[in-house]
Amino acid sequence: QVQLVESGGGTVQRGGSLRLSCAASGFTLGGHVIGWFRRAPGKPREAVASFSVRDGTSFYAGDVQGRFIACSTIAKDTVYLLMNNLKPEDTGLYYCAAGPQVSTLIALLSPIGLDYWGKGTSVTVSS
Repeated sequence: QVQLVESGGGTVQRGGSLRLSCAASGFTLGGHVIGWFRRAPGKPREAVASFSVRDGTSFYAGDVQGRFIACSTIAKDTVYLLMNNLKPEDTGLYYCAAGPQVSTLIALLSPIGLDYWGKGTSVTVSS
């Protein structure tokens, strides 16, 4: 069965850190691009980070630039989103999504073209 599974969410205080994981089953992440998305309460889903598993290229939304880092294991079987200096406005349901990399990653990914989606992991940042 092809699926993505996120984990690592939780509740932290302002300034804390979390590491979200995105693991694939039924397919390999190599050759894919990964999008991390966030749906905050009462807001539409937004792209937070995008990552090329093939070459490690990454892009970030402006409000997380410098605080979040996307990376993968050497085996390229899991992708992480390292979140530092968390703020209450980072609260939300975080999803990872994967799609085949057909060209050089040059910007944040749109949800279009991402074939596989996880069910999300919840992040709550208290003030």
